[in-house]
Amino acid sequence: MPVWHAPFLNDRFDETTLQHTVSAGLSVDDGRGVSDLSAAGERPDRIAGAGYARRLGLFSATMMVVGGIIGSGIFLNPAIVAQRVGTTPAIMTIWSAGAVIAIVGALVFAELGARAPSAGGGYVYLRDAFGRFPAFLYGWALFLMVSTGAIAAVAVSSASYAVSAFGMPVSWATPIAVASIIVLTIVNIAGVTPGAITQNVATVLKLGVILMLVAVAFLIPAEIRATSTMRGPDVPDNAFAWVVAFGTALVPVLFAFGGWQQTNFIAEEMRDPRRDLPRALVLGVSIVVAAYLLVNIAYLRALGVAGLAASTAPAAETFHALLGDGGRRIIAAGIVISSLGFLNLVILVTPRVYQAMAADGVFFARMARVDERTRTPVDALIGQAIWAIVLLFSGSYGQLLDYVVFGDWLFFGATAATLFVYRAREARGALPRSEVRALGHPYTTLLFLAAAVYVVSGSIVSNPGNAARGTALLVLGVPAFAWWNRAKRRSQ
Repeated sequence: MPVWHAPFLNDRFDETTLQHTVSAGLSVDDGRGVSDLSAAGERPDRIAGAGYARRLGLFSATMMVVGGIIGSGIFLNPAIVAQRVGTTPAIMTIWSAGAVIAIVGALVFAELGARAPSAGGGYVYLRDAFGRFPAFLYGWALFLMVSTGAIAAVAVSSASYAVSAFGMPVSWATPIAVASIIVLTIVNIAGVTPGAITQNVATVLKLGVILMLVAVAFLIPAEIRATSTMRGPDVPDNAFAWVVAFGTALVPVLFAFGGWQQTNFIAEEMRDPRRDLPRALVLGVSIVVAAYLLVNIAYLRALGVAGLAASTAPAAETFHALLGDGGRRIIAAGIVISSLGFLNLVILVTPRVYQAMAADGVFFARMARVDERTRTPVDALIGQAIWAIVLLFSGSYGQLLDYVVFGDWLFFGATAATLFVYRAREARGALPRSEVRALGHPYTTLLFLAAAVYVVSGSIVSNPGNAARGTALLVLGVPAFAWWNRAKRRSQ
């Protein structure tokens, strides 16, 4: 079985090798001699000896960006924002600020993806810029708790909505959650094309649900919309209070906008990653921005600020206002679809990080294998599914996610910071000039880093105990990295 190797994933970073590889347009041997992937009409379907197949186009990549961002958060988080600021202008300002930060982040990751269009995304950028240890900790966090914990949590959440929507016994939730992880893992083992088709269908359906939500809000008769008799949330009464409120409200907004970076994990499987990945990131984030702003306008029109702030399920209440109990079932089904789309995306893309780590010799060796027939990292997919199911049955996934919520944005910011390293190497001639440029760098990149620092520091201040436990879990990666490093040296 072939093991994937690429110049970006050598044991140690070699700037000369990297320069020659990038300047050659990522030249590869496709079995017919060396070809240049950047040349028009010379994009072989698969990279011989590398494992991954180049089968994804712009539409699939864009749907993955959208699917990686939109989960269930937009159906719930707007209520939290309304509680914290209490006025329509403030609500829309905060969501607009989140949109700006999301677009800036997409531009940063677009340049990174164009510079290093290799499977593994952020792992590759961190390793090339800062070394193998920080990159390993990123992958370690994804496997131990961030991605696997998210898989377990979203599977349970989706199953809970499903049993509620379709009147099934509550006891069925756990088996349905486990089955969803297994089925989607099998789909993605079968190939990146089945996984992408599943993602495309789920994403189109979830966008349809959002459009339906917006339409319903504007169809609700005025006489049954929210009235001013409801007591609204407390509104900040001075400048300092506004600054605090704005900051605390921005956190759920930024989390709702997060997730576009996951599409970079599968750059190796795009037919033209240097062209399509940047476009997909910008298009996908723009679609989400439009959807989120429209949804907030819909909530405010249907429920009002007071009703939105008091709601525990604003989407369900919006549908219920026009369609009654049937509306609640419709939105529950929509949330199930949205959650399953997000679940499929995480299951699809994240094993590419584990495979890249294993190819570097710092993770389970079997996970370096890419199946010759399906062109997928089968062992990495299976290992991820097993650990996610273990977390699901342990009931600890929620706690693990709480523990490392700061770590997710810590690595998010660190990955964005690699752009400064790439640009510095470019300036001194160690790398060729990238045709894709993050607009407004370094100022826009610094803005994104500031947002990441704010989320991390806010998470630590708001719950230092969780941050300490999350740090302890990350520290467990130190002996793990040392063990795999020794094993690698012994095998050489």
